[in-house]
Amino acid sequence: MRTNRRKFISTALAGGLAATWSRSCGGSEAQRPDYIRLDEILKKPVLKKELFATPVIIKSLELLRYKRSFLCRVRSSDGAEGISVGHNGMNSLYPIFVNSLKPFFIDKDARDLDLLLEKVYIYNLNFRLSGLALGIPLATIEFAILDMLGRIAKKSIGQLIGEIHHRRVTVYQATEYREKPLEESLELIKRDVAEYNAHALKIKVGGLMFMTEDIKAVGPKGRTERIIPLIRKTFGDKMALYADANGFYSVDEAIRVGKLLEAYGYGFFEEPIPFDWYEETKQVADALRIPIAGGEQEYNLHGFRWLIANEGLQIVQPDNYYFGGMIRSMKVARMAQAFGKACTPHMSGGGLGYLYMIHFVSALPNAFAHHEFKGLNTNVQFECKTSPLSVVDGKIKVPTGPGLGVEIDPDFIKKHEAVRG
Repeated sequence: MRTNRRKFISTALAGGLAATWSRSCGGSEAQRPDYIRLDEILKKPVLKKELFATPVIIKSLELLRYKRSFLCRVRSSDGAEGISVGHNGMNSLYPIFVNSLKPFFIDKDARDLDLLLEKVYIYNLNFRLSGLALGIPLATIEFAILDMLGRIAKKSIGQLIGEIHHRRVTVYQATEYREKPLEESLELIKRDVAEYNAHALKIKVGGLMFMTEDIKAVGPKGRTERIIPLIRKTFGDKMALYADANGFYSVDEAIRVGKLLEAYGYGFFEEPIPFDWYEETKQVADALRIPIAGGEQEYNLHGFRWLIANEGLQIVQPDNYYFGGMIRSMKVARMAQAFGKACTPHMSGGGLGYLYMIHFVSALPNAFAHHEFKGLNTNVQFECKTSPLSVVDGKIKVPTGPGLGVEIDPDFIKKHEAVRG
């Protein structure tokens, strides 16, 4: 089965140190050749420091807020500036930005971003803030720094973290609606597919991992068993289909549903069981031909290291926001590439999440065939001169301007006020 999965991945491809707070596997297991190989990959820096001849000292770092909108603005001692759009999770996480992260970056050389992203986990015992709590504020800072560095070097973000492999990114339409009756779900999915003339689609199966047995019992029985063949029948054999369980199933149930997905030609099975059940994830992967995808919730480089080395995942899905930025996510993609695996990042909705996603994918040599897309709707007011930022034939053109490649409306920025704590 492993050979089949690798064959699938090879046809689906479109185209530093690990965080010091992470503990390596103990004993002789840490000396396995595949772990040694992955550790060597983790040691290699991602940011192209050679693009900058002189230090870029971070003089100020601001978090700006207007209602539920957050921006991060960074300035260097030489007057260079970068800006990023925060994830909506900043509504509850902004104190971590202000108190636990911001002080660390002041007066540091932005060219050392790889190392800074490691050391910040130790600063103020930040490693205790694992997962989204640290990842979202940290990514918001990293994105602003990359925007500033891109403007200095006159390079896109993708050019700062790799070579450009994809000037257009092929997307799949990510849909939700698992809590709705099947007939209503189908109509909403058809609407979403039609809006962007999607050539690829991801549906939800099962429930959510936090749902109790009582909540599960409320939903329509047999919904998953009905929707899997119905979606294939509705959209035909030419539509690329994927499925996401959000960690809902037990091992046995995941295998049962996975075989149904195989029967109807789905391309991957995302998070079939809880994300941190590593050995059980491998059990599911070993029992199925369909590639297992995951990583949306993973917060640890060594967690990905284990899953890659032990064939737990065939497709890695770090979220650029949740995982603390593009540099950490690129380290995951590099590890996956070394083992013949693909990367398709999970994409957080809202703000300008799709823009950060396509810049990241532009630099992926092992990009999967399609990448998560949740629409172009945003409250951020901006202009992009190098891309229409529309979906044409299932693809979005990546901006080629410096940094993020867009200019956020100065009047929109002025509505925001600095967050003090």
